[in-house]
Formats: sequence, C-alpha cells, structure tokens
Amino acid sequence: MTGSSNSSWAFTERQSMTSIKLADGTLDVIETGSGKPLVLLHSLLADRSVFDRVVPMLARDRRVILPDLPGFGGSPSAGATIEAVADRIGGLFDALDLQNADILGNGFGGFVASTLAIRHGDRFDRLVLADTGVTFTEAGRASFHVMAARVREHGMEGVVDIAMKRLFPEDYLAANPEVLAERRSALLKTNPDFFADACAALAGLDLTANIGAIRNPTLVVVGSVDAATPPPMAHELARSIEGSELVELAGLGHAPMAQAPDVFVDAIAGFLGLARAEQPSRARA
Repeated sequence: MTGSSNSSWAFTERQSMTSIKLADGTLDVIETGSGKPLVLLHSLLADRSVFDRVVPMLARDRRVILPDLPGFGGSPSAGATIEAVADRIGGLFDALDLQNADILGNGFGGFVASTLAIRHGDRFDRLVLADTGVTFTEAGRASFHVMAARVREHGMEGVVDIAMKRLFPEDYLAANPEVLAERRSALLKTNPDFFADACAALAGLDLTANIGAIRNPTLVVVGSVDAATPPPMAHELARSIEGSELVELAGLGHAPMAQAPDVFVDAIAGFLGLARAEQPSRARA
C-alpha cells in the first residue's frame, strides 16, 4: 500500500503545542492522545509533519509527543553534535513526566534515538529505529559533505531536490506530486546553517564503539529501496544491538511513515503493543 492522502491532522481539544523550557534550552513540542508515551523523532530531510499520516493511528493507543528537533521549527539549535541533540531530547523525560516511554526515530532522528539509548537508555522502554544505522560508508559520508557545501552556498534550495530523491523512490514521487510539494515546502523552512552542521555531524558519526551498550528492546525498520540509509545499514544496526528485531518493508524508501502509513504502523504495532496488532492482519508492503 503505497498511496497517500493529504489528511494531515488538525488540532482539537486533545492536541496541544507548547514550548518546553529545559535546563539547556527549549523544545517546541506537539502532544496528542493518551496512554503510554511515544516520542517521535524526525529525519534531517523532513520536519515533524512527516509523521502526520501516522499520528492519528498511533494516538488511538498512545500519548504521542512530537518535538521539533533542535535547529528545526520552533526549537533552537543545541549545537552541531548528535550527543547534544540527544541530551536536549532527554530533558523531556522529566519536563513532561514521560514514564516508561517508547522512542521512535527516523533517519537523523534514529541516530538521535540510538544516542539517547546509549546515554539515557534507563529513562525509557522500547526503541524503534526506522531507516537509520550505526555509521555511514565513505560514499555516504561524501554525500553529506556535498549537501553541506551546497546548502552553505545556495541555502536549502541547493539541496531540496536531492533530498526529495533520498526521501522517496522516484516512481512514488512521480505518482504523488502533492506529497512532493508538501515535503519540499517543509524542508525549505529548515535553517540552512543547522542543516549544514548536521550534515557534517552525520558525516563524522560512528556509533560502532557504543551501539552494543543499548539494552532497550529494539525494533529496526527499513524500506527496501531507502536511498539515504540503505538496508545494509539497518542490517548492521540490528546485528549490533543484542536481541533486536528487523523488519524490511518492500518498495518503501527513507520515510515509510509518509509513503505508506498503514504499512508502517502495521510493522511496528506488535512490537509496541498497539491495539491495531490485535486486529485482522492488513496487507503489508
């Protein structure tokens, strides 16, 4: 199921947006739903609205928390290291009283989630790592250096078309121009200086020495045609975390939650104990 709709969720009395003051800065956060907390961390190539199509499904069972990662939207930068971003996110556990929360990170947000687990894993329960990895190949590092140089010279316009092809398969983009326009518009709002710094941080990131320290129950999810963090990265990640599970979603790219929301939620439902997992099985990608 790779179709999509424009049914971005709107605020109701059960949804709120606020700026959370922490010891080392602030985070702009949206909350919706009730139940066990689930924190969603977005990709470098998107903002938190990339989760719009799955939030209503997740909020049926969960209290869903969507921060703008530092440097995105209304959240000031925490600096140009993954550790600083993870520590800023870690401040939400006390600020929002997130007891026994689960964490889901996509792409850059997945690297942040892994780092959060390495540094603060005792503060939360389950971990879902979607389309991310342990480190990048030399070719992967080079692509980040190229994007950093382009954004410093041309602003976000210099990388937005490259980013779209890293987010979704080209046939999906051709068939869903409304999603392309939506995602393109969202990325163009990103702070170019932070984006360049984050590209440099990802180019130098290597979690190999510490990834094995993660003890949180972990599910690794990857789209089979992910061009940004290809499946071999996910397989390496799953091998590196003791007891982790791996799900590969056929035909999906770097943002499966936007490309095929039902397929993505079905893939994580059992691991997260969502009521959806108890319903008759749906077609998967």
